[in-house]
Amino acid sequence: MNEPHTDALDDATLAFAEKVFDAARQGDAQALAQWLDNGLPPTLRNSKGDSLLMLASYHGHADAARLLLARGADAQQANARGQTPLAGAAFKGDAAMTELLLTHGAEVDGPSPDGRTPLMFAALFNRTDIVELLLAHGARADCQDQQGNTALACAKAMNAHDAAAVLEKRLGA
Repeated sequence: MNEPHTDALDDATLAFAEKVFDAARQGDAQALAQWLDNGLPPTLRNSKGDSLLMLASYHGHADAARLLLARGADAQQANARGQTPLAGAAFKGDAAMTELLLTHGAEVDGPSPDGRTPLMFAALFNRTDIVELLLAHGARADCQDQQGNTALACAKAMNAHDAAAVLEKRLGA
């Protein structure tokens, strides 16, 4: 007698999925490459909506991120909270990852649901190298979040003096 079909995943499948997401978090490009070669979708997401690329980029694993991007991962794919890999890289202050994502299609001014751009995240946390990199890639310093804050306002609110100075110079203030 056949058992009724359910959408529940068995323990082995769940364990494998956890292994895959851990490989992205830990930057295990070799394991990811093997699974991608065997049909794993490069846009796979976990229950929080975090893609493999989001996890690799947030944790600073450039080789794994480069592999995922080369195999079709979407540099703009947001998680369930609307956060993109670029916003995560800007928040973390990872210039190399920021550059990698930008060269693979991440939108320089792609906002989160509250309207904050990667430039705003970089400014909030005084990541001047990221602020300069995003500006060099065309980020608009005049973008506003839902509360009307610009990157400069974000920097000033957090006493991120260095980022504020970079933005003031850009804006001619």
